[in-house]
Formats: sequence, C-alpha cells, structure tokens
Amino acid sequence: MISIQELLDAYEHNLDVLKRQTIGLSQEDSLLQLPFRANCLNWVVGHILTNRINVLKMLGIEQVLPDVDLSLYYKESEPILGPGPGVLVLSELLGHLETTQKQLEAALSRETPESLQRQASYSGRPERTLAAWLLFLFYHDCYHLGQTELLRQAAGTDDKVV
Repeated sequence: MISIQELLDAYEHNLDVLKRQTIGLSQEDSLLQLPFRANCLNWVVGHILTNRINVLKMLGIEQVLPDVDLSLYYKESEPILGPGPGVLVLSELLGHLETTQKQLEAALSRETPESLQRQASYSGRPERTLAAWLLFLFYHDCYHLGQTELLRQAAGTDDKVV
C-alpha cells in the first residue's frame, strides 16, 4: 500500500510537472483546440483542479475555493472553445492548484493508515475504502496530466518537458 507521504509526494510531483508543462504558455495557448474531440489545456488544468477539490472534500475539507466558479471545468462539461464568461486565466488556475496542494498536504497529514480504511462514497458510486478512492482520484490526476504534454505541443513549443 502506498503511504500517505508517498501519496503527498506524488501529488506534489504532478503539480511540478503541470507547472513545467505550462511554462511560457499564454492564455491564448491554453485555449487552443485540437482538430478532434478533446478539451483545451485550460479545461484540462481546471479539471485537474476540480479533481483535487474532490479529493479534499473526501478528506473532509468542504470550503476549498468558495468564491471560485469552476462549473466549466467539471466532469462532462462542454468543451471550452475560447475566451468567455467563466473561463479562468491559466495562471489563476495554477495559483488555485498551489492553494489546493497546501490544503491537500494539511488534510492528508491528519490521516493515518487506519483512517484511510474507512468506507467512503464518491460521485454516487458504491462505497470503497477512502484509500481506494484516493488512489483512483490520483490516477485521474495522472490521466489528465498526461494530456498536457500533447496540448503543450499543440501550442507550438516543440520541446520535451518530461
């Protein structure tokens, strides 16, 4: 089983990779659309943020970013096709991820291996242990993090970050 510290380190590593994948990219770059059904980098970064908020809620933190409307970034939301109401600036999304990383560190630090074995529900799905849901949500974080490499390249960087 992965330890709490290893999970914290893994989330920190993902945030570091995400920041490196977005270095030098503008808001306009983050809104570029691929020529097939996919979301832009801005949506992917915002969606990673909503995923981390879900992790925090599972850990008992309800007021994560109470004044931030993330409705455009939730699961099954429509693709963001350009600037518009509710579309957050890439740097703002990254700042919110920094905030949630600190909250995640504090919340996970309060857990124990035993407390992670409690039953929890997520998004109307059957109950599993909190540890199982945290692992699933970390996988989800990684899945979308992988998309950022292609979206960075779509902005014309022609480089290798990872």
